[in-house]
Formats: sequence, structure tokens, C-alpha cells
Amino acid sequence: MMFRRAAVLVLLLVLAGCGEPPMLGQTDPLFDRQKMTADFQPIADRVAPGHLGVAVEDLGTGQIISFNGERRFPLQAVFTAPLGAAVMAEVEAKRLRLDDILLIEDVDLSPPPSGVADLWAGPMTYSVQDLLERAIRDGDNTAADILMKRIGGPGAVTAWLQGRKVNALDIDRYQRQLQPDSLGLASFRADWKGEAAYRAALDKVPPAERRRAIRAYLADPRDTATPLGALRFLEAVNQAELLGPDSRRLLGRIISQTRGGAGRLRAAVPEGGRLNHIPATARTDLGFTPVVNDIGVYTLKDGRKFAVVAFISGSPLPVAEQEKAIADVGRVVIKAAK
Repeated sequence: MMFRRAAVLVLLLVLAGCGEPPMLGQTDPLFDRQKMTADFQPIADRVAPGHLGVAVEDLGTGQIISFNGERRFPLQAVFTAPLGAAVMAEVEAKRLRLDDILLIEDVDLSPPPSGVADLWAGPMTYSVQDLLERAIRDGDNTAADILMKRIGGPGAVTAWLQGRKVNALDIDRYQRQLQPDSLGLASFRADWKGEAAYRAALDKVPPAERRRAIRAYLADPRDTATPLGALRFLEAVNQAELLGPDSRRLLGRIISQTRGGAGRLRAAVPEGGRLNHIPATARTDLGFTPVVNDIGVYTLKDGRKFAVVAFISGSPLPVAEQEKAIADVGRVVIKAAK
């Protein structure tokens, strides 16, 4: 009889979307919602008049805490994680191979950062895996756009996520559209490839027009996620709802090589712990960096896992100060997990 009740409990957890039963000894809520919310408030005050969004999940118990959890924030390079998952799903479905070779021509180039565009001197070829690594590890916009196009475009990625109950995470434009739009530039063209040429094109746009474009970008619901939506993505990856084991391992290995963001969530990693994360930063223009993000999963020394999303938008603080704010979000989580 006791065995039957335990089996029913596990079945109910799976049907509820937990995917896996809680870890032994981790069935009770750990976080003090009121205290954590109070601890996030002074961090939010520091980034004002910008906005801080946070979502945290104990992946052992499923307990979730959020701060501005349903507010929309621009994704920037955070989108490369769901893009990578969608690419691996196409590989699993045998509609794509990691060793497939894709041709890149001048019409395929995208704004910086893009090592692929920087090296382009004529038609070139890259494997799907090479592009996937460049898109996620380096935030290469050309690599990301080529992969996006190959699997059906931004709408296809968003539809794939929604079909797996990952909502409030929307990818709507290619980076060759989004990045110039956000700065008041016309559609990207190949002779703007490379940082120097792109910067020169941007400098021709009057400052007032650039400021208007940035304000419009921050108010645009396209290419945004709520902290809870991004958290749901991390949960779905962890619970094996999106990909099989081999694909998850490869995606996790690539994400582990992601560059940058050392002063954000990574700065709060405790002794014996580790973090797999995707940092993201909008281009600084006219002394203003409109978006600084980080999402990832902490794994503590004892094996417990905590998914964390930290978004900042519209803050006048320098990047280093915004990074410190995200690091402090991580410290609140790690302290609460002890």
C-alpha cells in the first residue's frame, strides 16, 4: 500500500510538469520568499531608473522565487541558448546534421560581434557545429542568423518553444534586423561588416535619433522574455523536456565555454560549485548600455542545482556596476541556498 502511494506521488509530479521527482531530502521549500524579495529590492534600487528582473528555481524541489518576474526584458545574446536547443532538436529529428556544411555569402553577414563576418572575403563554408559553437560561445551574430535561417527562422524557434510549454520567451527577428533597428540604423549591409565599419555607419546617425531608437527598443515587446519565461526554459532543459541526453551534453559543453560575464553570476559561485551560463550585453552607445543580462544554473558542491535569471534594462549605470548588481543577485541566491 505504501509503495502504491509513493508511485502515485511520483506520477503526479511528472504530470504536473516537474519531469523528475525531488532529490532525496529536498522535498521541502528552501527559500524564504519574503526575505529574498527584500534582499533583491536594494539591488533594484541601485539600477533605477532602469529595471531589474529576477527568477530563481530550486531544481530539486521546483520552488520558484521571482522579482518583476512577469515584466518583459530584451534578450540580447540570451537568445542563443534556446536557438542552440532548437538546432539540436533538428539534429535529433534527423532534419539536420552537425557536420552539414552551410554556405555563407555577403547577404548572410550580420552586425558585430561576428568573427565570421570579420573573416569574410568571399563565399565561405562552415559546419553546423562550428556555427553553433560560435553563436553560443562567442555571441557571433552571423553564425546565429545562419542557423536561425536554416531551421526556419525566428518564428519557428518561438513556435518550437511554445509547443513545449516554454512561453513568454519570444524570438522575433534576425540579429541583422534587430541590432541596427535598436540603434536607428537602416537594414544591415555587407559593407558594414567589422567593428570599425559598423561604428562609422552608426556615427552618421544623429544622436537624438539614436536615443529615440534605443528608447523604442526598450519598449518593444519583440525579442524579449520575462524572467519566469527564461527560467522555464532552463527548467525544461534540466528536466530533459526539450532534448535527449547526448544533445543536452553537447549543448551544455558549448555553453560551458561561453566567454565573458565573469563579474556577473559567476562572481557568486561558492567554493566547490560551478555555473553554466549565458551572459548578454547590448552595445554601449552615447555612454548608455541598455541591456545587461545573465542566465544560468548553479551546481553546488553537494549536487543541488539552482536556475537563475537576472535581467537589467534601461539602467544608466556603467556596465561594471550593472554586472556587480547581477553578481549580488547571485550572492542572494547562494546565501539563501545554505
